[in-house]
This record gives sequence, structure tokens and C-alpha cells, in this order.
Amino acid sequence: MTWIEYAVIAAYLVLLMLVGWIFKRFNENTSDYLRGGCRGSWWLVGTSVFMSLFSAWTFTGAAGVAYESGFSVMVIYFANALGFFVNFLFTGPWLRQLRATTAPEIINLRFGPGTQKLYAFTLVPMRLLYSSLHLYGLGIFCSAVFGYDIKTVIIVVGIVVLFYSTSGGRWAVMATDFLQGLILVPLTILVAILCLKELGGFSGLLQAIEVQNLQSDYQVINPYGRFAGAFTWGWASAMMLKQVITYNTLQAAPRYFSVKDGANARKAALLAMFLMLFGAVFWFIPPMTARLLFSNEVLATAIAKPAEAAYAVASLQMLPSGLTGMIIVAILTATMSSMDTGLNVNAAILIRDIYPNWCRWRGRKPSPEENQLKYARWITLALGLIVILLAIYFSQQDGKGIFEIMLDMGALVATPMAVPMFWGLFVRKTPSWIAFAAIGCAVVPSTLGFFSGSLFETEWTFQMKFFAVFCTGTGAFLAALPFAGGLPEEREKGVTEFFRRMHTPIDFAREVGEANDASQLTILGRLGLGVGLFVGLMVALPNEAAGRLTILVLAAVISLVSVSMIWIGHRNKTGNQT
Repeated sequence: MTWIEYAVIAAYLVLLMLVGWIFKRFNENTSDYLRGGCRGSWWLVGTSVFMSLFSAWTFTGAAGVAYESGFSVMVIYFANALGFFVNFLFTGPWLRQLRATTAPEIINLRFGPGTQKLYAFTLVPMRLLYSSLHLYGLGIFCSAVFGYDIKTVIIVVGIVVLFYSTSGGRWAVMATDFLQGLILVPLTILVAILCLKELGGFSGLLQAIEVQNLQSDYQVINPYGRFAGAFTWGWASAMMLKQVITYNTLQAAPRYFSVKDGANARKAALLAMFLMLFGAVFWFIPPMTARLLFSNEVLATAIAKPAEAAYAVASLQMLPSGLTGMIIVAILTATMSSMDTGLNVNAAILIRDIYPNWCRWRGRKPSPEENQLKYARWITLALGLIVILLAIYFSQQDGKGIFEIMLDMGALVATPMAVPMFWGLFVRKTPSWIAFAAIGCAVVPSTLGFFSGSLFETEWTFQMKFFAVFCTGTGAFLAALPFAGGLPEEREKGVTEFFRRMHTPIDFAREVGEANDASQLTILGRLGLGVGLFVGLMVALPNEAAGRLTILVLAAVISLVSVSMIWIGHRNKTGNQT
């Protein structure tokens, strides 16, 4: 690392804090702060949704899997795209049309206050755990590959996210996610193209795999005996079903609450789907290239699983001076985008769900709106500090690789909670206690799967854990349906209102008011143009002609997109839908 890379990283972190300060003026109430006032354009929300659903794990844990088993890991990202496709077909508009601020808020309408409390008090610690795990993964990666102090990475990144999330709320989260995507997408495509160029194109990649006898390792679908049961047809089926369910539950609804209406939610889902497909194609070429060309450098990294450094090693080998700092920015970006969304969603739950219940328990009225906006900022600050402290705690522990931890959490923790929230979108007549029954039954195989290594002769595979949990939870949900009977009148009204809202299109002008599409376009376009010009200045750095051309291409792509946004924004000054 040289002063150039440090300067690039520092400039980027300053930019993010500046975005938080700029978008602070967009927040006049808690609706603005917690869900962007429901005025987010489809391209802004779609990019934010895409960015929030992956972290540095993509460039560490998943890259490590690509290094070892090639194309198999792409199945995860194709599964993500499939989940977004279902959002596009119908659930995206449904979720936006629920007209809410938090997931527990609509869970209350659908299943009642008991289920609402269960999810409100469960989702907050789960998201804190996910965010801290992402930040911890980023810390160990930067420590091993780039020589940074792990605690310094955790603290610096955490504080930057904390600053812009606290100051700008949901608007700042979406804006920074968009700018991060504007950098990450073209940069990672560029790295993949450079890797393919080094290998002699895609045919050269396949030929190198054959020369090194990696055909059996780099199959998309593998026989059961390889990779401890992973990457088989059963594994792929479990992954596809898991992601479709995860992306289409009431818990996933907040990702579309910020968009203007159902039609824009559909467009946002489609954009996120295409971006995820691009990621699946381009993100895993560099780690496979690292296996084929730079395996010695990868294995020399001081990390528990050297394969998880494959993406960084390939990038550092391929990119010219200056852009090596940008690839670190891209890896930082991936974690920040998931962490800031988690903070915002948790703050919303605490303000909209837990705080009113606490006031009722104390026999008090909730504070006025302006006080709640202040509370939301303080809550975001407190939650961010907790995430930083948890990440530091994880950094002092020994355990599994990030890949295994993420899959275990998804199959054993998230799935039992997701099953009733998925079926609740489609099945109307249910008893109010059905979520408790489904989760309670699903927890049994979840626990057995978690301890399967000590309880049984062989440890359960990911697909065994997932299907056991999903089938048990679904079976319990269906078994409870005959007991739906007659709901209390108040509960029946809530369920009726839930489905009425979900299927009623939004009249934006009447329900929300005036749009600010033009402001979103011009402000982010100007910020993006600043990024493009900054990247363009790197052409003066001492690189070969090919390296300077690479820098110019990246700068041109970012600048062209940004100038187009400014131009469209000026054409739409009236704030009409873009």
C-alpha cells in the first residue's frame, strides 16, 4: 500500500460522510428519516436493495468458494436473482402497497400484536448480529490481505457508516448505496474483463481449467461425495427455494417501503435482479483466475482460509496504481451498504413498534413527532455502537469460516422465522397463533441440525438442515389451518385490511404528495460526476499505457452515467416520475 491508495480510501470515506450531511435536509419527519418519505425513485431504491443484500462476504467467503469449486457459488446469486424476479412478478408491488414503515407493523395487522412483539424483539438482535458479522468479516479480510489492524478497520468503517446513517437517515442510506453501486459495478466488471484478457478470453479460462485438471472441481453441480455434500443438485435446490422464500416474506417488505408506488417497486425489483445477474457472471471470474494464475500468492496470505483472499489477490495483480485503492473501496462498500440498511431498519422497529408498546405499558402517550425524529437519530447512533462493539468481540474469537457461519445462520435462524411470513402472504384464513406454531415446530429440526455433529454420526449438510426446517415449519403452518375458525371481530378486521391494502394500488399524488425525482437525479448525478473526475485524475499516476487506459475507461463510465442523470434531472424539474 502506498500513499495513493490511502488517499483514495480517505477521499471515499469523506465523500460518504458528505452525502449524509447533504441529505440531512431531506428529513422533515420520521417518515422521511425511516423510509425516505415514500418518495424514492425506482432506480435509487433498486440499487439500494441490490447493494444491501451482499457484503464483503461476497469478495471473501464466496470468492473463497469460487477459488475452490469454481462456478458452483454462482448458484447462490442466481437464486438471489430468482427471488427478485418473484418480487418483480407480484410481491414487490404487494409489499409496497401495504403502506407501512416496519415489518412488525404489518405483521401486527396480519397476525396480531403477539406475533408483532415476537418479531420486533427478534429482528432487532438478528440484524445487529448480521451487521456485526459483516463488519467483522471485513476486518479480518483487510487485516490479513492488506495488513490493516483489524480493530482499526472495524472502528473506522463503523464510525463512517454511523455518521451518514445518523445524519441523513434513509435518504442518506439510499444515496450512499447508489454511489457505492456506481463505483462497485463498473469496477468489478473491469476486473473480470482484465482477468479474462490475461487468460485469453473465456475460452482461455476453460482451457486453463482443463490444463490444470480442475474440471471436476469447477463443475456447476457436483456429485454428493465432493465438497462435503455441498454444490449438489440437492444443495442448489435448497439454495433456490431458500432465497425465493427469504426475498418474499413480510420481513422483506421494508426494502420497498421507500419507493413511490407499486409500479416503481416492480421496476426496482427488476433492476436489482439484473444487477444480481451481472454480479453472478462477473464477480467470480477473478477468484478462479487467482486459482489458475496466482495460487502461490493466495496461499501465502496470513488468513485462516487463504482462498478467501483470492479476489483481492487477483485484483491487486490486475489493476494499475490508484485503482488498487478503489478495489479496497469496493470491498468496504459492500459491507457498508448492508450495515447502514440494518441500522435504519432497526431504528424504525424501535421507534414504530417497540417504543409505542413501551409507552402503552407505562400508561403514557408517545412523544410528539419532532421528538421521535430526535429519538430515531439517537437510536441509530446507539445501534451502530453496538454493532462496532460486537464486531470487535468477534474479532477476538476463533471459529468457523465466514461462509459456513452465514449459511448456518440462514438455514437455522432466518428460515424458521421466514416460513409463516411467506405463507401468510398467500393464505388468508389462519389462526392468530399460527406463526408461533410454525416457528416452534421449525425450531426443533433447527436445533437438531445445529448440534448434528455431536448428536449423530455425521453432521447434516446445508440442504438437510434447510429442508428439515422448511418442511417442518410448512407442515405445522398447514396443520394449523383447520383451526382458523372464526377470528375475533377486531382480528378479522385487521386481516381484511391487510389484504385490502396489499392489493390496492397507490395513488401517489393523493397519498404521498409531490415527488422529488429531479432533485434525486441532479444531486446524485453531481456527486457521481465528482467521483468520475476524481478517478480520472489518477491517469496522471505512474502507470503503463494500458493501466492509464483502464483508469480512463472507469472514469468515463462513471462520468457518463452521472452526466446522464444530471441531464434527465434538469428535464424533469417538475418532479414527474422518471
